[in-house]
Amino acid sequence: MLRVLCLLRPWRPLRARGCASDGAVGGSEIQVRALAGPDQGITEILMNRPSARNALGNVFVSELLESLAQLREDWQVRVLLFRSGVKGVFCAGADLKEREQMSEAEVGVFVQRLRGLMNDIAAFPAPTIAAMDGFALGGGLELALACDLRVAASSAIMGLIETTRGLLPGAGRRLSGTEAHALGLVNHAVAQNEEGDAAYQRARALAQEILPQAPIAVRLGKVAIDRGMEVDIASGMAIEGMCYAQNIPTRDRLEGMAAFREKRPPKFVGK
Repeated sequence: MLRVLCLLRPWRPLRARGCASDGAVGGSEIQVRALAGPDQGITEILMNRPSARNALGNVFVSELLESLAQLREDWQVRVLLFRSGVKGVFCAGADLKEREQMSEAEVGVFVQRLRGLMNDIAAFPAPTIAAMDGFALGGGLELALACDLRVAASSAIMGLIETTRGLLPGAGRRLSGTEAHALGLVNHAVAQNEEGDAAYQRARALAQEILPQAPIAVRLGKVAIDRGMEVDIASGMAIEGMCYAQNIPTRDRLEGMAAFREKRPPKFVGK
């Protein structure tokens, strides 16, 4: 159930340019909604291409790239949550019917765009959460893996199955949400509910835990973790030090210390 006090803003479609795959019901395959009220700061990306089970086609990828480019510059976004508007599916992976119509050169260009998409999600400045309430296969699972946190319904099916289609990467095996959690592939696995949105509800609860935190410190912490994982420990500590130095002059750091001293909840403003 949605929180009663949460004010929902309407879904905002983003128009893609110069692409040819079929549109979703309502015209847009990617829709964006910023929550309001107690959940202000949570922005949701709704993947909504029911005719192809949210397959990664030209329009879908273009709209998602455009939405990420816009949201990256929006400091009001404290948490970005990826969810599906198609029941039983998160993202079915590559649109192989569309791919079959491409020349070899076009395939190469499109795969590069897909890699760029995954990199954009991984490098998004605010924390990202994938709510996997259904199938997440191939590129659909890669999209979820690019997020910082993943929540899956225990009944969701996922896998990097590209090799079963003569593609790569992938190993061909499919996992349930429960198995994926046991392997550490997802952070949380939850029993599916009658509405089919248990993973979304848990993902939203996680986002609500992040909201009260100082947004600049959270973003800098993400930079320190992401960059620190790519280097040796000494370089990682140096990166953390640089991030910490950027946080020192912020109003939020002073507010956090004042709130501690005065025994009250802090009021962070992202400055």
